[in-house]
Amino acid sequence: MLKQTQQQKLLQKLSPQQIQLMKLLQVPTAVLEERIKEELEENPALEYGEEAQEDEFKETQEEYTAPEEEDDFEPDGSENEYDNIDISEYVSEGDDDIADYRLRDDNYPDPDENKTIPVRVETSFHEHLLAQLGMLALDERQTSIAEQIIGSIDDDGYLRREISAIVDDLSFSQNVSTDEEEIRDLIKKIQEFDPPGICATDLKECLLLQLKRKIQDDPGVMGAYQILENYFDEFTKKHYEKIQKGLNMSDEALKEAIGQIIRLTPKPGGNYATLNKAESYVIPDFFILNNNGKLELSLNSKNAPDLRISEGYRDMLKDYDRGDKKDKRQKEAVLFIKQKIDAAKWFIDAIKQRQHTLLSTMESIMGYQREFFLTGDETTMRPMILKDIADITQLDISTVSRVANSKYVQTEFGTFKLKFFFSESLSTDSGEEVSTREVKKILSDLIEGENKRKPLSDENLTKMLQDKGYNIARRTVAKYREQLNIPVARLRKEL
Repeated sequence: MLKQTQQQKLLQKLSPQQIQLMKLLQVPTAVLEERIKEELEENPALEYGEEAQEDEFKETQEEYTAPEEEDDFEPDGSENEYDNIDISEYVSEGDDDIADYRLRDDNYPDPDENKTIPVRVETSFHEHLLAQLGMLALDERQTSIAEQIIGSIDDDGYLRREISAIVDDLSFSQNVSTDEEEIRDLIKKIQEFDPPGICATDLKECLLLQLKRKIQDDPGVMGAYQILENYFDEFTKKHYEKIQKGLNMSDEALKEAIGQIIRLTPKPGGNYATLNKAESYVIPDFFILNNNGKLELSLNSKNAPDLRISEGYRDMLKDYDRGDKKDKRQKEAVLFIKQKIDAAKWFIDAIKQRQHTLLSTMESIMGYQREFFLTGDETTMRPMILKDIADITQLDISTVSRVANSKYVQTEFGTFKLKFFFSESLSTDSGEEVSTREVKKILSDLIEGENKRKPLSDENLTKMLQDKGYNIARRTVAKYREQLNIPVARLRKEL
């Protein structure tokens, strides 16, 4: 049985501008330029502006109001729509100079168009290995097998894929018949490539491969090789007494051997693996300068691009406005032009709002953590959560979170992610609330100053922090120590 009912719902619908702004807020400065280039390619009505003028960012017509619904952009083809085309918002009567809709602060220096931008040429880790294949006397079939082995090596330099699986891959994907013995022979040859230690199956083999490259008559190298070969597990657990007893080594010999081991590279492919990753480049979004006790905040100029509406698209609208004959095809073309101009205005407004949001958020963080930006001392940092900044800026917590998770600020004391300045609070004996980052800094200092022959246990660290007035449990100390990537006391022991 069919039945009709009426139902009232309250739904929250984001406008296209809000969606676009949220996406742009998450874009870091390093890739913002690429995002703008994509928009320029998709929308011919948007272009880079020319030299900035102080009063150029002004409307010559009444303020433009963007349609609320995305569907408003799509013409339905009705006669009323074609007859009601109004281009007064897009062209100016009697004035050929249309105001630019642009986002460019006059305090930013103009880019030098004649400036030559250096291009970084990089070689990936696997390309580096493939280039060394030419040093081996291999036929075409063996080269294919060697390339398959190199392709199976992880970015950190380890060959974790089973040899039998490599044999199957070659058989099914390349129709190359081989066996495990041939694969092992080629692996040994590839292990002679640079960097030392590559193509190992585990950490022990990786370190041993590196030691083999060193002078074998060096007592320190020989001792290190014996330790890794025979007492690897004891070494990782720092059971030095057992190693000394088993190898009959003196304290000095053991110390020299360990010195050789800790200078080895546990991830030989790591330096190459991160070379081409965008996240390896940190481009600050903000700069904070201490000018005689006065903090000065500036935004990276890449966040303030000089954008405007294309003059060519405006001229097309002017030609239509001056023309007498306006057939349906011309009107459809004008509707298309209006869509592109509207989209360009939306994008420029979103870029402008992005800049305002970034500055507003960073100014609030700078004011909240003023002592840290003046001194660089982490113990002066105040407890701060997303809601604190959201209340100051009158922004939504999710908006502040998007800014904090993807933006960096450069200070006199280093470059920090904005998320670094957020922390929970902890009470002291006097009832004062302090930042957990302050406690972590003190904890780190205590561990740094400990006697490495007898490292401080979590129990001792807890007692020392409590003596300083911090109400903290041992499990909390263990949690903070793990967050600081500091191992337990037994693994911090040194000779």
